[in-house]
Amino acid sequence: MEKLIQRTQAAHSLLCVGLDPTGDDQQVARRLAEVIDQTSPYAAAFKPNLAFFLSREDGVKLLRETVQRIPESIPVILDGKFGDIANTADHYARFAYDVIGADAVTVNPYMGDDAIVPFARPGKMVFVLAKTSNKPAHSLQDVALTRGGYLSDCAAQVARKLDEQHGGIGLVVGATNAEAVARMRSLSPEQWFLVPGVGAQGGDLEATLRAGLRPDSAGLLINTSRALWQAADAGAAARELVEQINQFRPVLA
Repeated sequence: MEKLIQRTQAAHSLLCVGLDPTGDDQQVARRLAEVIDQTSPYAAAFKPNLAFFLSREDGVKLLRETVQRIPESIPVILDGKFGDIANTADHYARFAYDVIGADAVTVNPYMGDDAIVPFARPGKMVFVLAKTSNKPAHSLQDVALTRGGYLSDCAAQVARKLDEQHGGIGLVVGATNAEAVARMRSLSPEQWFLVPGVGAQGGDLEATLRAGLRPDSAGLLINTSRALWQAADAGAAARELVEQINQFRPVLA
């Protein structure tokens, strides 16, 4: 958490650079280096997507090299959406933190506390899936509860309780539904949100920021992947997005 706060303040940025590498292995290695080097001045965090690395023959090696290339001052969120329990969760945590060197992970909370707590190490962060950016016809997240609200609200409440106990627990909240972002913020006024869905998935940046920013003009990490990966100049694209984000931040951290 301290690393994240220091970085967002130093870079005046809430931009999370998603790394979803596509292409052949040689091309991908070169492009990853370019994107990291070009966007590092503007990144509040980097988020490598585990699936895009594991689908490659030497994907774990490439992922480790990618994380090692990222400047030490910038947090790395390994987007694995881990969701198992007990010894399995412990081993996933060892992989993410000890093998890869990530500072944070994303976790699926479907199995409750037991799926989250193994990742809640001191000095690490966990982003719990609450209201994601996809729009399925039959989403479990949108199931109404008899006591009111939705299952996604329950996930947010579990994460908030665990944050009070362990610290460093945030939420994944998609930008494709600004009303849901506002609802999550009302349930979790202090926690950090990792926010996918701006750009290719159609999320409204301004609406998301207005719905989710905390009074201190922080608390959101706006993730963008494809727009930066495909840009002719990833650095220029990142700088432009940071400027757009900061237009809607009343007070820069």
